[in-house]
Amino acid sequence: MLRQTKITALDGPPRLAGQNRIRLLGLCFALGFAAIGGQLVRINVMKPADDLNAELAKHQDRIPRPDIVDRFGNVLATDIAVASLYADPRKIPDVDEAVEMLSAALPDVDAADLRRKLLKPRSAFAWIKRQVSPEERDAVYNLGIPGVAYVNERKRVYPQGRLAAHTVGYVDMDTKGIAGIEKYLDNAGAIYTASLADPQKQVAAPAELSLDLRVQHVMTDEIGKAIEKFKAIGGGGIILNIETGEIVSLVSLPDYNPNAEEKVFTRDQQNRMLSGVYELGSVIKAVTFAMAFDYGTINMNSKFDARYPLVIGNARINDFHAQRRVLTVPEVFTNSSNIGTAKMALETGLERHQEFLRKVGLLDKLETEVPETARPLLPKRWSRIVSATAAFGHGFAVQPLQGLSVVAGILNHGKLIPPTFIKRSKEEAEVLAQQIVKPSTSEKMRTLFRLNATEGSASKADVIGYRVGGKTGTAEKVVRGRYSKDHRLSSFIGAFPMDKPQYAILVMLDEPKALAETYGFATAGWNAVPTAGKIIERIAPMLGEEPQFTEADLEKLAKLEKLEKQKKP
Repeated sequence: MLRQTKITALDGPPRLAGQNRIRLLGLCFALGFAAIGGQLVRINVMKPADDLNAELAKHQDRIPRPDIVDRFGNVLATDIAVASLYADPRKIPDVDEAVEMLSAALPDVDAADLRRKLLKPRSAFAWIKRQVSPEERDAVYNLGIPGVAYVNERKRVYPQGRLAAHTVGYVDMDTKGIAGIEKYLDNAGAIYTASLADPQKQVAAPAELSLDLRVQHVMTDEIGKAIEKFKAIGGGGIILNIETGEIVSLVSLPDYNPNAEEKVFTRDQQNRMLSGVYELGSVIKAVTFAMAFDYGTINMNSKFDARYPLVIGNARINDFHAQRRVLTVPEVFTNSSNIGTAKMALETGLERHQEFLRKVGLLDKLETEVPETARPLLPKRWSRIVSATAAFGHGFAVQPLQGLSVVAGILNHGKLIPPTFIKRSKEEAEVLAQQIVKPSTSEKMRTLFRLNATEGSASKADVIGYRVGGKTGTAEKVVRGRYSKDHRLSSFIGAFPMDKPQYAILVMLDEPKALAETYGFATAGWNAVPTAGKIIERIAPMLGEEPQFTEADLEKLAKLEKLEKQKKP
């Protein structure tokens, strides 16, 4: 009995220990399977749900983009509420049937692409169609397909359509700025997106541009008419407030519709005023004259021998309208003499010529709020022939806005103000102003500009009462590596009123053709200049400029009135 008791005592505990180990092992397996199952549930159920919520959150409750308005508050860009259709594929019982129903309700949706998105493994979110109309939203909603719903988003719209499109720019489907001021607001204009006009309603303060929609309409209308009349491939224009640097209008044609869903651009639709660089031709002579006056190498009584071509090495510089005589400084300007202007630059000297061009900013890239800006195309080596040809705008290319800005600075008592697309006060502009020439130089240049409108190549821009002044330019374009006499760029840079310039104007026509009424000429004096005159005549009253009539002006008006009466039957 004693041995049996010992044996019983020794056999009991090992059996209990084995059972406990089995239970512990089973518990571990159970916990492991539970963890794996939980992970599978999280991946297949919770994770897609998280993805769905995250995707929807990106398109809901966002602060809207600020409105973009012109200087008087007219809306150029704004947000509107729209619906976008989406699906949770996990909840759709029959994908093929759903695709068939959705395709019937939304004919422009690609059925094959939609089916592919709805069959994507473990997908919890798929767009059906973004930014739909209320009718499309209701049509799909009434189908009652499980897993199909819509989310409220914001869509960017441009009430003015094409008007000022190159300046305003546009956004993508997710309202991210792609071009123009829209891109500026994303990149550098955080002041607008962060500033809330009404924090309670989450309304962003508007971005106020310097543009005047009235002037923009006139510019677009007149330049469009000129392109059609002279059969040009394109054109553009700018109105600049000389005292503030504000860009009142910028037009580049052909343009585009920022409201179009699919935007496919051709090279001709680029912003010619900023993205394009051109040899502006004789308008650059204004810069050369200002340089020579400022360095004291010429005065109004200086003379230049233009009887013979200027020969430098193998190059011969000639005049388009050769006078073949000695010219005074005013005559060099009004006759647009290449010979006289080139000699002017050579007398100033190569180093000082470069120094002056750098000082006024023509050798550097012009930066504005609109990001699509091109860098100047400059000669690789500065030599006597390069200096001579650069004096009359040949051999280096700049943005049209860049050229206008420099001329405006020269006429503005010599104060260069950086151009801007944002509304700016005179006080703010004064802080930014840089003196590039002496006030006395500016006065001389205003005299020459006015003289060229009364006696020279800019006479067709001289609107009675507004004392217009300006300089023309006709440059041969480079075609297949060579300058072509059949492909020209015509341009005019002017200002008004010249006794105290308030506004500068640039008009440019790309490859205008000669007409019978222009006597076979396609130079700027026959196309860009009269176009500028028509623009000034229409916009000057809008800009608050009152005409002032001299006795000579009144006589001209009387003659015009008489001619008009004779035309009437």
